[in-house]
Amino acid sequence: MLNQYSRTELIFGKKAMEKLWESRVAVFGIGGVGGYTVEALVRSGIGAIDIIDDDKICLTNINRQIYATRKTVGKYKVDVAAERIAEINPNIKISTYKTFYTPETAGQFDFSKYDYIVDAIDTVTGKIALVQNAAETNTPIISSMGAGNKVDPTKFEVADIYKTSVCPLAKVMRYECRKRGIKKLKCVYSKEPPMKPIESDDNSCKYHCICPPDTKRTCTVRNQVPGSNAYVPSVVGLIIAGEVIKDLVK
Repeated sequence: MLNQYSRTELIFGKKAMEKLWESRVAVFGIGGVGGYTVEALVRSGIGAIDIIDDDKICLTNINRQIYATRKTVGKYKVDVAAERIAEINPNIKISTYKTFYTPETAGQFDFSKYDYIVDAIDTVTGKIALVQNAAETNTPIISSMGAGNKVDPTKFEVADIYKTSVCPLAKVMRYECRKRGIKKLKCVYSKEPPMKPIESDDNSCKYHCICPPDTKRTCTVRNQVPGSNAYVPSVVGLIIAGEVIKDLVK
């Protein structure tokens, strides 16, 4: 019988679709990259998804984040995402966490329950904690490296962290992983040198932050607010989703 995943089944087959429906994926960070990852996973037939993000949607998110519209500004990203997921398939099991993932909040999550983990957060301490916890439970993980300040989506590729180059975030992650004895980490990164933001008094979020009220982590606490666009983060998110799907149906 035809259903909303019939076109996908033509590619992967019925058994693979059943496996996807039985899989549970956790996506940490559902901004520019993670939001598109969630979108593709849900439309591909994942049966259970956990979405983790403590941010509210800001006006400046509209240029690149799939959940950001004029109507959703000020709402929690996970709430907007959950509503959209339910509209795509009301039978998907959705778990939401308004949590900023750090070593201190890691105890909220049992990684052994996940079939795959997506790291789409932008802090090194959080990324390393995710990678370590995934390693302890032998849970597959894929990590997004820097997508900000990039303009060429065709430069992104999938590689092990120790085979990356150029990307400043990947360099830090290589060092931190090596220091902790982490032998491998699948990631998406770009060799495109990051551009320097054309910052001015008019466009700087750091000095003119317009984050919604009660936002816990505003732009003013960041070392630098990166530039971004509509097409780079989305491509990274879709590449990640593709890797998750291919690995799950092997």
